[in-house]
Formats: sequence, C-alpha cells, structure tokens
Amino acid sequence: MSDPSDSASQPRAPMRLGWLADRIAPFTPGDGPPPRDLVPFLRWALTGSFGIMAVAGAVSVVAGILEVLAAGILGHVIDVALASEASSLFGENLWLMIGAAVFFIVARPLSQGLNALLQSVAVAPSSFTLVLSRLHRHTLGQAVTFFDNDFAGRISQKQMQAARAATDLATDFINTILFAIASVVGSLLLLTGIDVWAALMLSVWFFAYVVLIRIYMPKIRANSKARAAARAMVTGQVVDTISNIKTVKLFGHSAHEDRAAIQAMGRFRDSSTGFGLVSTGFRFWLMTLAGTLPVLLVGSTLWFWTRGQASPGDIAAVGAIALRLSQMTGWVSFTLMAMYSHVGEIEDAMQTLAPPHALTDAPDATELEVTEGAIRFDSVSFTYDSPHGGIRDIDLDIRAGEKLGLVGASGAGKSTLVAALLRLYDLEQGRITIDGQDIAHVTQDSLRRRIGMVTQDTAMFNRSARENIGYGAPDAEEGDIVAAARQAEADDFIRLLSDFKGREGYDAHLGERGVKLSGGQRQRIALARAMLKDAPILVLDEATSALDSEVEAQIQAALEQAMVGKTVIAIAHRLSTLAQMDRIVVMDQGRIVEQGTHDALLAQEGLYARYWARQSGGFIQEAAE
Repeated sequence: MSDPSDSASQPRAPMRLGWLADRIAPFTPGDGPPPRDLVPFLRWALTGSFGIMAVAGAVSVVAGILEVLAAGILGHVIDVALASEASSLFGENLWLMIGAAVFFIVARPLSQGLNALLQSVAVAPSSFTLVLSRLHRHTLGQAVTFFDNDFAGRISQKQMQAARAATDLATDFINTILFAIASVVGSLLLLTGIDVWAALMLSVWFFAYVVLIRIYMPKIRANSKARAAARAMVTGQVVDTISNIKTVKLFGHSAHEDRAAIQAMGRFRDSSTGFGLVSTGFRFWLMTLAGTLPVLLVGSTLWFWTRGQASPGDIAAVGAIALRLSQMTGWVSFTLMAMYSHVGEIEDAMQTLAPPHALTDAPDATELEVTEGAIRFDSVSFTYDSPHGGIRDIDLDIRAGEKLGLVGASGAGKSTLVAALLRLYDLEQGRITIDGQDIAHVTQDSLRRRIGMVTQDTAMFNRSARENIGYGAPDAEEGDIVAAARQAEADDFIRLLSDFKGREGYDAHLGERGVKLSGGQRQRIALARAMLKDAPILVLDEATSALDSEVEAQIQAALEQAMVGKTVIAIAHRLSTLAQMDRIVVMDQGRIVEQGTHDALLAQEGLYARYWARQSGGFIQEAAE
C-alpha cells in the first residue's frame, strides 16, 4: 500500500474536464500540517491554485475597468450626438458608433463571460477539492483519541465548512474585491478628467465607506464564528443520535434526544439572531451611504453644467458612474460581509481541524518487516493519564507462531495491551518490539498492515459486502473474496442479501456501520476480512462473541486454519475457546498475574482457576466473590 502523503499515489479526477479545469491539481498534498493562524492556514490550504487565481484576478480587473469605460463611452457618444446635425450624425461618426457597438456587444460581454468561466470552471471546483482533500488527509492522520473526543458529524461538518469558506473567500476576493477596486480607481481617473470636485467627493465618500466597513466587519466576523460553531454542534448532535438510533429506540429515549437536539438548535438560533441584528444595522447604514453618492456626484456635475463647465455627456457619464458605484456598493458590501463570515467559519474550523497529529511516525521510521512474528513487551506502561485503568509494567515475550490467550475481567487491561501493540497510543514507559524492531520506529501503516484483527465491535462500511471483505486486501481477486467468505461461513447469507436499491448478494450495501446485519453476520464478515488480509500476526478480540455455538463450531476449523503459521493473540471471556492455546496470560488491574497452559493454570488454583470454576456457559462472571 502506498503512503497517502506521496503525491505520486494520489487519485486523479475521475474524468478529464479540459485544459482550463485542470489548471489546479486538486489532490496535491499540503506542505506539512495546517497552521493555526488565518493567513498561513489559507496559504497552506490554497497553495497550488495561486497561478490560475492570478490570471482570474487580472481578468476581473480588466472587467472592472471596462465597466468604467462603458460610462465614458456613453458620455462621449451623447456629446458627439448633441454637437452634430441629425442628418449627418451617422455619416460623420460611423466608426465611433461601430466601435461603441462592438464594445457593448462584444468586448464587455466577453470580459464578463471569461471572468465567470475562470471562476466557475478553473478556480472554484478544484480549489474546493484541493482544500477538502488536504483537510481530510490531515484528519485521517489523527490518533484515535481525536475521534473519541468529538462527534463524527461535527468533524465532517468542519471539513466541508472550512473548504467551502476558504474557496468562497478566494473567489469573492477575485470576483468582487478586485473588480470593485478597479472600478473605483478607474472612476476616480475618469471623474478627474471631467470634474475634479466630483472626484474629490468620490474620494471622501469612499473614505466614509471604508470607515463603515471597519466598524461592522469585526462584529460580523465574531458573530459568524459563533454561528458556525453552533451550526456544527447541531450537526454533531443530530448525526450522533441518528448513528445510534437503535439504542434510542430500545431505551425509549426519543424525547431525551429531541431535547438535546432542540437545545443545540436553540443555541444556533440565538447565534443566528445575533448575526442577523448586526447584519441588519450594517445594511441600513450601507444603503443610506450608497444613496448619497448619486446625489453628490450628479448634483455637483449639474451645478458645473449650469456654469458652462460640464457637458450633457459629462452628466450622463457621471450619472452612470454614480448609479453603478451606488449599486456596486451594496453588492460589494454584502460580499464583504460574506467574506468576513467565511473568515469566522475558517477560524472556527481551524480550532477543530488544525491541531497537529498527536501520534506521528518517527523521522527515521522504516517499514516493518515481519520475518517470524516474535513479539516482546518490555516494561510497558500506558495508563491514559489516570490512576486507574490501562496497563502497568508489562513484560511479555510471545514466541513466533505462538497462540496466546488473554484472560481477565473487564478493565483488566487486555484491550489496552492490544491497542499498545497496534500503536494506537504512544507508550508512557517501555517499548514493544516485533522481530526486534521497535514499533515506535516503524511506520504506523506498515505496522497495522501486518496485524490482522477481529473485534467484538465489528463496524462495517456502508458499502457492498464485497468491498467490506475486500478491505482486508484491496487488490484481491473476486475468487479470493468469495473463498474468504466461505471460510468464515459468510457466503450463504451474503448471497441472500439485498438492499433498497435492488443490489443483491456481494453487491448489496450493508448500511451504516453494518446495521442491516446481525451481530453474528457482522463478525463473520470481519473474520472473512481478516482471513483475506492474511497478516503474519492475528489478534482476535472476542472474535466469536456474537456467534451462537453452532456457527462457532462451524468456523472453528477455519479459524484454526487461519492461525496456522501466525502469531496469535486471542482475547475471550468464553474460556473454553482458549483452552487449546499454547499459553494463557491472566491479567488483573493492568498487570500480568498468571501465565501458563490451561491445565497448568488450573493446577495453580489461582485467579484463572476461580474464573473457570465460576464460569457459566464458558463465560467469566464479573460478580465479586
């Protein structure tokens, strides 16, 4: 499997959209982790798109200048018309009229069309994908604790929120801000040639406009950030409820979940109301200020016309500029308000998505090479920073090809021991080696690719049965997938599956987390996946807990075959499933307290013997003596 950070291994777009659409490579990895400050974050997120953005920006500037030229051409045509005889107007000014017509019919639409083409085809789609792919890739690299401490729906919402906001911020800047700046500068130059006083009034008006922006935009930014956070909490709460809908139904807690969702929705409503109040005040003062511009510019030009210092064409040109700038004021300001909202949303998303990875590969990490499968725990401790739970001072040698059983009450540290082997956490003390290689000095992916695992919590992807089994070996052939399913006694029920889209058998989708399957069916698919993976180290964490005795007996031979030649660690409360292990390790309160064969441990008359004596149907009873 290739390293996901290797640009050569990145997927290509599913179809070629043409030269213009391919100016941005949308799956290029980011340069390191995302920064936690706004401007560096945007640079990290959008690097690779700046070239085509510069071209789009230049086109936007040209389009803005042409808008000003339109007013100047209109004024000039009016002056020429008034100065000419009606009978000779077109004969004497034919080329002027043709040039004006070409400008309005060809040049101006072309500039606007090219501007729209660059924004909607070259910049926006690929920029969004670029940012989203980088954020998603960084999120995938987070440790499991990152996901344990948050809502899945909230994390996905933040990814989409940040990608959309960063893209909209960039396109709004190009399409609106650069266009507006070019229009204002061009208008000042044109007005200077017509009426210096009008140009001065425009400058004063523009200063007042900037002051209004400076007053309101920070408020909009803060309110937008709060609104984005509240929106993400609503998404997280709703997704969390829906993901656990069976539990909600079984406990009859629809009203409880409704109250939790309503509380989140209420906070979102309050933050949205605050945002609305600020934006309403901003719009009111903005439109008042915008209304003064035509009065000032047209009024001053009319006054100069009464003194013989301005022509009718000047009045028309200034009027066109004033109306255009007045209209553009609202458009630009609403865009600025949206841009500050985007900034708030990005800053909110950065708090969730930008933290550096808590669990990283060492700079000199190498690929793990498993030649035999010998595992050593050397004075290993991991306690979750808590005085209770975890594992403490574990010294354990597992020989290559040994079948080791792990026994202990809930909370004894069995699953933590396995999590430490998979390096889901960094150890607080000691080290773990596989064939002499410290797992802290090999890549996490290479470590986990060489360990097959089946757990009692067998989550499935909402994908086809084929894809769920094939996840163990993505390059596996159809025959290998079916053979693994047969080994795990899953082939018969898979062929009877169907989903709401009419897909059947191995093509049928299993629903989110495999909700369409029984617990035993999910475990059999998970077993098939592990068998297909065929890793040299196999971990079975209550791998048959959801199976009835008949099915377990049916796949026992397949399990025994799957364990041949592998180093196996098996956790089970059903002690009868561990009786044939080469060695059984008994854990209590995070420590190893006994180890030996089944018979030897019974002879010791210790904790294992008490478990065996108290078991009912082969299960450890948790009741105190």
